[in-house]
Amino acid sequence: MTERKPPGVDFESWVDKQIRDAESRGEFAELPGAGKPLPSEMDSTYDELWWVKRKMAREGFSVLPPTLALRKEAEDALEAAAKAPSERVVRRIVEEINVKIREVMFKPPPGPPLGLKPYDVEEVVRRWREGRADGADGAER
Repeated sequence: MTERKPPGVDFESWVDKQIRDAESRGEFAELPGAGKPLPSEMDSTYDELWWVKRKMAREGFSVLPPTLALRKEAEDALEAAAKAPSERVVRRIVEEINVKIREVMFKPPPGPPLGLKPYDVEEVVRRWREGRADGADGAER
């Protein structure tokens, strides 16, 4: 569409004519996504960084402030501890996340407050023992 709008022609009429002409030539017939619903992202309000967010999601990349990332990692660590095969593994998982929590506790947070304190290893091990469905004692250390 390299033509210019002729003088004296209403802009809307000129655009409508361009669309009708292109449609009659079949230029809209084989467009990708034709006949499919719009992506769910289209339902949300406009976001200037939509393309950045979509690219990050497609690449499996996310950026959280360090304290929020650590909160997520701590939640994941507790889930992993609950599913651990032995008490030794539970202790290792909890001790590793506690090191990271302590590091953040004693320096100024770069983002929102962490709101966590190190986990009580013995308490997590006790809950792990209670949650064992197979009846194994998990006495391995």
